[in-house]
Amino acid sequence: MNAPQSLTSQASAAETHKAASKGTAYQAHMPDDDGIIHWSAEENHTWQQLMERQLKLIEGRVCQEYLDGLERLALPVDHIPQLADVDRVLREATGWETAQVPALIPFDTFFELLANRRFPVATFIRTPEEMDYLKEPDIFHEIFGHCPMLTNPAFAEFTAIYGQLGLKAEPRDRVYLARLYWMTVEFGLVDTPQGRRIYGGGIISSPKETLHALSDVPMHSPFDAVDALRTPYRIDILQPLYYVLNGLDTLHDLAQRDIMAMVEQARDMGLFEPHFPPKASTH
Repeated sequence: MNAPQSLTSQASAAETHKAASKGTAYQAHMPDDDGIIHWSAEENHTWQQLMERQLKLIEGRVCQEYLDGLERLALPVDHIPQLADVDRVLREATGWETAQVPALIPFDTFFELLANRRFPVATFIRTPEEMDYLKEPDIFHEIFGHCPMLTNPAFAEFTAIYGQLGLKAEPRDRVYLARLYWMTVEFGLVDTPQGRRIYGGGIISSPKETLHALSDVPMHSPFDAVDALRTPYRIDILQPLYYVLNGLDTLHDLAQRDIMAMVEQARDMGLFEPHFPPKASTH
């Protein structure tokens, strides 16, 4: 699982996904004058190892819409792709583009980018010592985990609407919105005629989460937006609960509804009890 450090104990994927209040050990690469990012041989090798491992693991486990997007993107296996190559496919499919960003950005910037159909991609890749887990979303998580789904109109529309809502929302509401993002965009499952499948990028880019999510160990609940808004989570454990869509069109339908009214309802009802122990204090 790739997830960044949280701002609070029940933090949000939107506010914690790109939080500026925490430092980072990674240094993002900047493009040259021609827009090209130059990666080292070791970085390209890390990408290749991640690609080869995950391509095997996701077989029979991810939804067809993801596979269709992956085919359209035609990501190279042996080296990190240039963002311009990804952009050409996304623009044609749904009008999205990537946005090259540092390892961490303010959550206001995160929402603004999504609202304008630009998906933030931190231009660094994990070290060989952090192949299985790192606290910050790297280029593999963002490109392999998320970009294939951004070729799907329903998913792309929902993500853009989410950004627009988050940009306008008050801080107290952003925390609720971010739980929705976590339970869908990052860790969502969907039932299909072929069986239960993964569409969330946080699962797809993680070997342990890919196997865990479809096992009998975690709980699986039918997706309900208000329930998702009320569900606490931790970023540093395998998820104990996944919400399952009846189909990806559910996200399209959700984007047309009054999500902020659902946030108000969720706030009035209060949070569910967590399905995980409190994080141990570091003090």
